[in-house]
Amino acid sequence: MTRAEAGRAESAPFGAGLMRLRSWRWLSTGIVIGVLVFAIFGPLANMLLWAVAESWYFPHKLPVTWGLSYWERVFKPQGDAMESLANSIAIACLTVVVCLAVAVPAGYALARRSLPFRALILLAFLLPQAFPAVAVYINVARIFYGLGLNGRIEGVVLVHTVHGLVFAVWIATAAFAAVDRELEEAARNIGASPLRTFFTVTLPLAAPGIMASAIFVFLESLDEFTGTFFVGLPEVRTLPLLLFNASMEGNYQIASITALILLVPSVGFMLFIERFLKADVLAKVGS
Repeated sequence: MTRAEAGRAESAPFGAGLMRLRSWRWLSTGIVIGVLVFAIFGPLANMLLWAVAESWYFPHKLPVTWGLSYWERVFKPQGDAMESLANSIAIACLTVVVCLAVAVPAGYALARRSLPFRALILLAFLLPQAFPAVAVYINVARIFYGLGLNGRIEGVVLVHTVHGLVFAVWIATAAFAAVDRELEEAARNIGASPLRTFFTVTLPLAAPGIMASAIFVFLESLDEFTGTFFVGLPEVRTLPLLLFNASMEGNYQIASITALILLVPSVGFMLFIERFLKADVLAKVGS
């Protein structure tokens, strides 16, 4: 046997082992991706099936009867869904207005002024997310009951605002921090006042980030359940509350249709946000 043939004979087992290793790597990667796809799209597929199922019971793997009668029940004018949807949209819009009224001046001050304890101020807006929601809202409901805000839209808006300020202030601060200071200085050099510079230069340049923060707040308010449950019931009813009640009653068709109604704006707005949240803005978040 020549030296070349001996070398090929010795390298053959190594090459076969390398091929097996690559095969196992591809197989394990495929399994992981398959599990992730099932975890993400499996519940969505189940929800879509329930939304068009008239009847579905064990041991059938698919709905026994198909139809859209439950969609008609949801969208009928005198149904609870339309009233709940109107309440959800109204509360979300009011929450956006209140959050932006606080976030725009706060974001500008945090981004453009040398404030003492700036990091602590930003951290303070995260505190509502740091504690168990149920324990917090039970006590908030007790306080609001004493103030006459329980069961009123104003109380629900205040609760939603506390959570929405996390997104509004942090993203607004990043949006203002991403604005080039030289553009503001150029406007000041040609005679613009600080107020005019803000409204004609700074605010338009920061508008995409502020728009993105408004969309985040809107979606957070639209999907908020826990605060609305403890503060709004029984007078204020929103789509998440309708979804919860339908699920508890075993009416999975109504619950799935309601979930789809909530899912559509969430997906649409998140795709819309991609146009506004650029890398330079994201790099400033929390800085």
